[in-house]
Amino acid sequence: MGVNMGTYVRVILFSLFLSSLFFSLVSSTADDDLVRMKLKKMKLDSNNRLASRLDANDGETLRAKIRKHHFRGYFGDSKDTDIVALKNYLDAQYYGEIGIGSPPQKFTVIFDTGSSNLWVPSAKCYFSVACYLHSKYKSSESSTYKKNGESAAIQYGSGAISGFFSYDNIKVGDLVVKNQEFIETTKEPGLTFLVAKFDGILGLGFEEISVGNATPVWYNMIKQGLIKDPVFSFWLNRNAEEEEGGEIVFGGVDPNHYKGEHTYVPVTQKGYWQFDMGDVLIDDKPTGYCGDGCSAIADSGTSLLAGPSTVVTMINHAIGASGVVSQECKTVVAQYGQTIMDLLLTEALPKKICSQVGLCTFDGTRGVSMGIESVVDESNQKSSGLGDAMCNACEMTVVWMQHQLKQNQTQEHILDYVNQLCDKMPNPMGESAVDCESISNMPPVSFTIGKKVLDLRPEEYILKVGEGAAAQCISGFIALDVPPPLGPLWILGDIFMGRYHTVFDYGKLRVGFAEAA
Repeated sequence: MGVNMGTYVRVILFSLFLSSLFFSLVSSTADDDLVRMKLKKMKLDSNNRLASRLDANDGETLRAKIRKHHFRGYFGDSKDTDIVALKNYLDAQYYGEIGIGSPPQKFTVIFDTGSSNLWVPSAKCYFSVACYLHSKYKSSESSTYKKNGESAAIQYGSGAISGFFSYDNIKVGDLVVKNQEFIETTKEPGLTFLVAKFDGILGLGFEEISVGNATPVWYNMIKQGLIKDPVFSFWLNRNAEEEEGGEIVFGGVDPNHYKGEHTYVPVTQKGYWQFDMGDVLIDDKPTGYCGDGCSAIADSGTSLLAGPSTVVTMINHAIGASGVVSQECKTVVAQYGQTIMDLLLTEALPKKICSQVGLCTFDGTRGVSMGIESVVDESNQKSSGLGDAMCNACEMTVVWMQHQLKQNQTQEHILDYVNQLCDKMPNPMGESAVDCESISNMPPVSFTIGKKVLDLRPEEYILKVGEGAAAQCISGFIALDVPPPLGPLWILGDIFMGRYHTVFDYGKLRVGFAEAA
């Protein structure tokens, strides 16, 4: 069963109770032959923000996606370019309009690089309230509909979307993809899709993670000769003062959307748009955690930036974000902190320190819990080695201390610093609040990609909701721990893609980033 890597996070953060965005007319410009659908976006409104109060399912959602969604082992401009503009929902949901059938029935969908199927609610969805609040596909009203009938389900942390496959023509911009296989959903459980501003999802990931082995829409664009180059690109407009939400360009790139040259990195695993990245820097100083490399996924279906708890905690400390106190973390520091520091000073191998102090066993690649198997690989029913809380806390402490020792800090300062980080441990998969008045004093956070350091400024990684005294600000970084060999893993969502115009090049199997214009 496949699952979108990030759409649920974006849904859970914000509510339904904003008035709808309005589409403007489809237009094309004579100078570049690009078809554009100009869309508008709404301004952030704290009175209409759901926030992440529905966090009973938050923590399990992305973890469920990683376990269930195909992480099984380590496995130019032209007349043919087509553009679909995107709606920006509170800087957290970018979506556009497509048509299904003949004549086209209109649906708003998230263009999601973290999944590969197209699904919309079916007219045969009778028992899910969410279906009654969104557009529903009526096969009886389409002359190009073809029956398939095979059942389909996409597993999320809070339940499964289920339905059946059908065939019909799909209108994306001015392109018409013929005989496209898609899912008509007949069940959409929970509040997730009840509060969503979109009707469905159009996946832009690889065929390898497509539920039911359905050919993705953009594959058929290429096969049917609708676009010249097997490339699509994202421009997400993060300017809150502008109504335009952004554009997705099929078949190439729009030079007006970026500055300078793109930095390209090869796709390391077909499925998601996954690539290798280097270290993460806070205020231009390396954190060291990804010094030996991390994996990353460019995911338009995720609002925020998800990464290892170790680094996210360091970032939240640096920006003054308040999370929750981790008792396990403080216990490790109190009982083992000095021993860990002494071992680091004797140049012991950092990865083996937690096994040396008896909190973890060691399997050659990472510490593994001596306690309960907390995550089970469904393919072989063996522990995936996430480890328990004490083991994880120890491993984070080692990284934090190592980072401070490299800066020649005193032992007293280091122990105090690590205790402060324990206080800044983020809520699992939840948000951390920051002081809106302090944004201008926060440090840049940077990602090393393709030997280039790509910066994010605080005004880019902080989500500000509302104005004046009523404004609320949250950190754009959330915790997500994926063990080797799949991890450590970062999911670079819309916060990152808003700063950096992103090219998804299927022909050359690479992802490119350039500063957005």
